[in-house]
Amino acid sequence: MFGCKCLYWNNLTEFPPLKQPQTFSLPASLPHWPSGRGFASGRISLGDVEVAEITSFEFIWRYVSPRDKNKSVSFYKPDKLPDSFHCLGHYCQPDSRLLRGFVLVARGIVTSALAKPLDYTLVWSSNDLSSSSSEEEPKSEGCGYFWLPQPPRGYKPVGFLVTTSPTKPGLDQVRCVRANLTDKCEARRVIITALSDSLSVPLFIWTTRPSDRGMWGKGVSAGTFFCRTPLMISTEEIEEEDHLCNNIACLKNLDSSLHAMPNLDQIHALIQHYGPRVFFHPDEVYLPSSVSWFFKNGAVLCCSDNQEPVDENGSNLPHGGANDKQFWIDLPSNDEQRSKFLKRGDLETAKLYVHVKPAFGGTFTDLAFWIFCPFNGPATLKLGLLNISLAKTGQHVCDWEHFTLRISNFSGELHAVYLSQHSGGEWVEAQDLEFVEGSNRAVVYSSKHGHASFARSGMYLQGSDLLGIGIRNDTARSDLFVDSCSRYEVVAAEYLGEEVVEPPWLGYMREWGPKIVYGSRTEIERLNERLPWRLRCWVDAVLRKLPVELSGEEGPTGPKEKNNWFGDERW
Repeated sequence: MFGCKCLYWNNLTEFPPLKQPQTFSLPASLPHWPSGRGFASGRISLGDVEVAEITSFEFIWRYVSPRDKNKSVSFYKPDKLPDSFHCLGHYCQPDSRLLRGFVLVARGIVTSALAKPLDYTLVWSSNDLSSSSSEEEPKSEGCGYFWLPQPPRGYKPVGFLVTTSPTKPGLDQVRCVRANLTDKCEARRVIITALSDSLSVPLFIWTTRPSDRGMWGKGVSAGTFFCRTPLMISTEEIEEEDHLCNNIACLKNLDSSLHAMPNLDQIHALIQHYGPRVFFHPDEVYLPSSVSWFFKNGAVLCCSDNQEPVDENGSNLPHGGANDKQFWIDLPSNDEQRSKFLKRGDLETAKLYVHVKPAFGGTFTDLAFWIFCPFNGPATLKLGLLNISLAKTGQHVCDWEHFTLRISNFSGELHAVYLSQHSGGEWVEAQDLEFVEGSNRAVVYSSKHGHASFARSGMYLQGSDLLGIGIRNDTARSDLFVDSCSRYEVVAAEYLGEEVVEPPWLGYMREWGPKIVYGSRTEIERLNERLPWRLRCWVDAVLRKLPVELSGEEGPTGPKEKNNWFGDERW
């Protein structure tokens, strides 16, 4: 029973004990992956440390917000550790979510890699017993105590421990990691702000991630949480979305072989098992095509004083370098009918172009699926109940959009999907995805004309949801779709060396469309002049948020020119 004062449950009839959250599982069982080196083997060597992923937990304690009894967070310790492996820290997540997460446990391949802490510091307690003796018995059942391991010199803690007793945890309950085997860690997202019972001292609890991320990043997420009180953190850090965790570290992969990354056979198996179905709006006019279809049906390479047809595989495109704006791809200017034909794409030839890269030091694999559309259509402006189809705003030649599947290299299980949306995007956890019936293949909805990716059908507003002002992104199911599990091409996997040959067009680093000044913003500004003056400032704010490509002023760049090609997705 959680009937103690520190949990604000003075009346158990009003605040009944919460049930344990249900565990999330993917809709279908995982296949037997093709054989390889270390992928999906359950353990990964990081050099002097070997780690295993634990997804089964033992419940420790639950915090319930005094302001909202439906807002609570539970804390867990890893369960069923393999022999000789040690806990590095505890796990937490909101009770509003199905239980699904991980923490890493570790064993030292060399004796000096791990060490017991020398002591613990009580960071916070829900009963404000920070001044209590370590031998004192708990005053009431169910209170939570947060402990930071104090490492020996030359070592760092990777996580916090949570207990229901003011007595310090045993020194053998956790291990610290040698400092040169760790990397900087940053707090990412506030999970909850907890208040103690008597003094209302808040505790800020964040999820964490490595600071060093992207394709070549060595930082490894341990799955632990980070916490601080106001005495330990500045106001600026609380308000910042990301900041360094000075008290704990993440792990670092010093094994450059990336032995847990999938081989080519395993990559194909992953795509065929998880490849999403991409639905286009039933009224979509500007559909995708293959790149080769676009090239062989009239696309031209332009420079300041010349243009020439693009070879079917893009072999005559300038290769490498940077976007010097000296070249761009365009529709043929001398054939209006062909231009209209090209703009509509060709769904029968459409495929997804897959870039495979390491994430979190090679403990995860990112499968980035790129989809190409020859043309991006005009946008629709929403002004409250009024919808205005714009003539030019949003139009540009060629459109590259993508979504990314993040897969655990410990198990081969889908962790989350990143959905790109114009100049931004979002990570969506597996439990929030819609799946093709009877499979682990997610459903991705592509927005009408703009081709941004969303996890559910409906209308998404790029602007102010509160005022109902912005650019509409409409998504819906239709008979227009592409199954990426079967219609794909692996175009890049740098860690495999020459096993994957990149197509010539991928090395084209210039713009996939002309620079055109449509006067699109003037189009909206003219509409704005007709509005009540109270609305004009909000429309002006929407205009400032519109990405440059949406205005049709710059041609979009190709996949390899995007920041996320080598870096991590924005999240």
